[in-house]
Amino acid sequence: MSTLPIATARQVRQAAIRLVREDGRAFAAVLLLNGLAALLGLAGPWLLGRIIDRVTDGATTADIDRLGLLLLGCAAAQLLTSRQARYLAHRFGERAAARVREQLLDRIMALPAATAERTGTGDLTSRGTTDATAVGETLRDAAPELLVAAAQSLFILGAILTVSPLLGSCGLLGVVGVALGARWYLRRARPAYLADRAANAGLAETLSATANGARTIDALGLRQQRLDAGHRAVDTANRARLRTLHLRLRFFAVINLSYTLPVVLVLPLGAVLVAHHTVTLGAAVAAVLYLRRIEEPLDTIVVLLESVQSSTAAYARVEGLAAAPATAAAPTADREPADDRIRVTGVRYAYPDGPDVLHGLDLDLRPGERLAVVGPSGSGKTTLGRLLAGIDRPRTGAVTVGGVPLADLSPERLRRQVVLVTQEHHVFLGTLRDNLRIAAPDADDPALTAALDAVGWHHVLPHGLDTELGPAHRLNGAQAQQLALARVILADPHTLILDEATALLDPTAARNTERALAATLTGRTVIAIAHRLHTAHDADRVAVLTQGHLTDLGPHETLVTTDGPYAKLWHSWQG
Repeated sequence: MSTLPIATARQVRQAAIRLVREDGRAFAAVLLLNGLAALLGLAGPWLLGRIIDRVTDGATTADIDRLGLLLLGCAAAQLLTSRQARYLAHRFGERAAARVREQLLDRIMALPAATAERTGTGDLTSRGTTDATAVGETLRDAAPELLVAAAQSLFILGAILTVSPLLGSCGLLGVVGVALGARWYLRRARPAYLADRAANAGLAETLSATANGARTIDALGLRQQRLDAGHRAVDTANRARLRTLHLRLRFFAVINLSYTLPVVLVLPLGAVLVAHHTVTLGAAVAAVLYLRRIEEPLDTIVVLLESVQSSTAAYARVEGLAAAPATAAAPTADREPADDRIRVTGVRYAYPDGPDVLHGLDLDLRPGERLAVVGPSGSGKTTLGRLLAGIDRPRTGAVTVGGVPLADLSPERLRRQVVLVTQEHHVFLGTLRDNLRIAAPDADDPALTAALDAVGWHHVLPHGLDTELGPAHRLNGAQAQQLALARVILADPHTLILDEATALLDPTAARNTERALAATLTGRTVIAIAHRLHTAHDADRVAVLTQGHLTDLGPHETLVTTDGPYAKLWHSWQG
């Protein structure tokens, strides 16, 4: 199983900066309103201190009332400004989250089949669901609140130092404690949260494999083995989650101490300063109120650090798709194929960390011919089909069409040239018409019906082409296979590769379908990879693979009369 890349902390920061720049005006407005709201919030303790001093000095009731009305006005203005700031911040967050999801979808769709197949479904699924959701929720909720809390903390700290530098130094002790605790936490949080995300992806992979293979598990009596695998995955995920929990508990203990210490120090110190007339009673009260008020934004920052670290780890997984080799690779072909002739020259191929499965293969395909590729299981037939479809690139040698390497063609150009159909077919949610038009968006209903007829589709659906496929109406394996073949007819590629594409049909239906395809695709090159040798009997030529070597090549009538590998396969199959 291949693991997709994880973005570095620097790459995540750069991606976040790009997100902000794409909506820079909205972000600037959020910062401005949050700053204004934080400044208005400073007025309350200062005005309360002024009121205390005025009362102490014997001010008139009218003066006190004016200060009280000003205090009330500042509170109302702060409420309205904060509300507008949060509204703009949430809109900014939703737009940024939408861009992240769109970018993620583009990158997933750009992954070639080879990369997607070597990646665990749990890893890819979790990146596209829970990870992307975590990033979106942080951009929408946590990020705006973090900005507000950070601005409030800075302004409140500045206000304390302005009221009394000596009393303000007590507040600095608390901030220093929070900063040191945050530094300790952040250095350990990223790897812990990445491990947590990876463990969740592994759990999703295990559960998905168990659910998809339920019938096989029951048939082979593997229930206990899958339960054990599930318990191990749950245990791994639980240990990873507990690791992040222990980090948070230690961090919060330091934070609680940092909150309590400044208040414990400022009360007796303030009393001494007031007694010595160094500060006024109102200034001391304002300093205490500021210290109590700073706890709220600092507490918000501390709580949100957990969410931010979790979403940063999620963003590292989402952004890691940008570093996937297949995503970064661009087609290098700058010219159109000269013709439709496919040539395989000196091809060797090995899967990652494995030995060669194809050994110096040479094959020249004639445009318009039907070539059957046969051989024992594990001989390299499917691998050759993937190379001929441009899905994989040979380790050495070349697979070209009209002199241009197939793997260098753009996806759109490649699919017009070659289409690979295997036993594995996907039925998308939507109508039967929608599923067919994936191959030909402009096809009308008569063309869709003709394609279904060509592959022997005789199934009566409740609403014909308008039947919704999915939970409401599920196609069985044979129907899904016929649907896939109908798409091929609509796509009308020059070269069609059938890798056991009719294996789910009964032998008679499979042969009839293959002949119908051959008639419909007259003039097209058809490469049939099959175990049923009647496919080879109907082909123009037969290629026999044995342990990755091309051991026989020629017409069925010629090969069956010799004492070669194909003759042995044929007589064994006939017997």
